[in-house]
Amino acid sequence: MNLGTYLEFDGRPAIQFEREYPYPTERVWSAITEPSELLSWFPSSVAIELKVGGSIQFSDDPNLESMTGTVLACEPPVHLAYTWGGDQLHFQLASLPDDGCRLTLTNVLSAQDTAARNAAGWSVCLAELDKHLSGMASAGPHSDDAEPFQPYYDAYLAAGVPTGAPIPANTD
Repeated sequence: MNLGTYLEFDGRPAIQFEREYPYPTERVWSAITEPSELLSWFPSSVAIELKVGGSIQFSDDPNLESMTGTVLACEPPVHLAYTWGGDQLHFQLASLPDDGCRLTLTNVLSAQDTAARNAAGWSVCLAELDKHLSGMASAGPHSDDAEPFQPYYDAYLAAGVPTGAPIPANTD
């Protein structure tokens, strides 16, 4: 089980994930920025203006109301950051010597008690991203064939990651 790390980011609680892929940075950039690709792994539908100050709309997440965020950083194909509710998402891409790519995803949290819940959710989403990038079919993190949320959540609790936020009913 590939878990994220609980840490502090700019003085706020955060969960950080690191994944390495045998694909070029541009391929992974496309997967994290193109709305049609985000459908395969991201928890909501996304429409994004890829520029600093641009808007990003989130919809169709069964656990959240639709909302709009703001792009905080956009440096194709290596860095993207935006707000999502009170949280921030930071995607950092780095080329590897073998023409692969390292993705670092940092979810800067608005509340410490959301850490275990969000970490488990992102773990499920990143498993779907892994499938998508490898060419396997992925119906997204809310689909019946996605990895289950609960084992990840239990692993984060066992690791001492802060908890307390409500868990959505449809996380199976």
